[in-house]
Amino acid sequence: MPNCHTSSSSSSSSSSNSWLGGGGGGGGGGGMLLSTPFVLIFCLLFSLPILFFLLAPKPLPVPISPSDELDDLSLFRRASSSSSSPSAHISSPHPKLKIAFLFLTNSDLHFAPLWDKFFKSAPPNLYNVYVHADPTLNISRPASGVFKARFMYSAKPTFRASPTLISAMRRLLATAVLDDPANAFFALLSQYCIPLHSFKYVYNALVESTHFDLSSSTTTAYGVRIQYKSFIEIIDKEPQLWRRYIARGRYAMMPEVPFGKFRVGSQFFVLTRRHALVVIKDRRLWKKFKLPCYRADECYPEEHYFPTLLSMADPNGCTHYTLTRVNWTGTIDGHPYTYRPNEISPDLIRELRKSNYSSSYLFARKFSPACLRPLLKIADKVIFRD
Repeated sequence: MPNCHTSSSSSSSSSSNSWLGGGGGGGGGGGMLLSTPFVLIFCLLFSLPILFFLLAPKPLPVPISPSDELDDLSLFRRASSSSSSPSAHISSPHPKLKIAFLFLTNSDLHFAPLWDKFFKSAPPNLYNVYVHADPTLNISRPASGVFKARFMYSAKPTFRASPTLISAMRRLLATAVLDDPANAFFALLSQYCIPLHSFKYVYNALVESTHFDLSSSTTTAYGVRIQYKSFIEIIDKEPQLWRRYIARGRYAMMPEVPFGKFRVGSQFFVLTRRHALVVIKDRRLWKKFKLPCYRADECYPEEHYFPTLLSMADPNGCTHYTLTRVNWTGTIDGHPYTYRPNEISPDLIRELRKSNYSSSYLFARKFSPACLRPLLKIADKVIFRD
């Protein structure tokens, strides 16, 4: 900014008058030009462009490097080509449909012992486990149990309120699709998630039951299962939706995503293989959702990308609700309520199971790591007793 300090010294006046071309003899004109109101107005006008530059909102940097993007594209192409059709699992040597459990974490898997119990009675040919852990962080890898050797080598750094979370979730889906053609359902979870039922109950709910989904019928009059849907929350009316839509700029999402098509929902979902392929193959919407936002507190791309994409691609193939229970009362800085050890009880588990859309929620979050001990105490008698 210009130096707007005025001085009564003769040397300062002389140099100022010389700059204005008024000569060295003084006079009333120069004095008037250098009067305080004129100087203030001049400084203000001169400063406006600088202030605008300094105070104007600037996009948050895009934390996805070109090399990471190329790695992902290579993985997505291989996964897409490995599944020539959504029903590719039929030709698998494993006739049973599998559930792929996808864990996205940036810290230790605090509830690994509880998940070990969950999978202990599960037939190995009915599930797979995959873990995407931020490689830049010091995260312990279990030496035994179901998580042993299940960490992805293609994992990349992740950051909150950024498209890196979308990339990580797509990476998990592609890895699971490519790894086993029998993977038919893909359940996304975090290190703070816990199961609310036994594996047998979860498998029956997703694969075998004809009445688990209370929101719509997926069977014929003879009780034959004719359609599998993705359990993903899709909301089109939410108070902050417009502010989140313009977080990258008022017209940044156009024309691919008009506001009328913009959706929000929980990032914890269970997708069918058909919809996992839709996500992996997408390029059109991804180029919009990977754009940087101007404000981090209004930018949660992972809560918008998946609901928007699947709502546009196949709204009738989605339930529009999630199977992961989250408590948003008392939210702090965009984080859901975190349960503490003294809150863990059989009554809490039963309450968390209650759903208006399905027979029950299957998973819940968010729990502090200290909840592990009390959860293990009630695991056999409450959690895994359906």
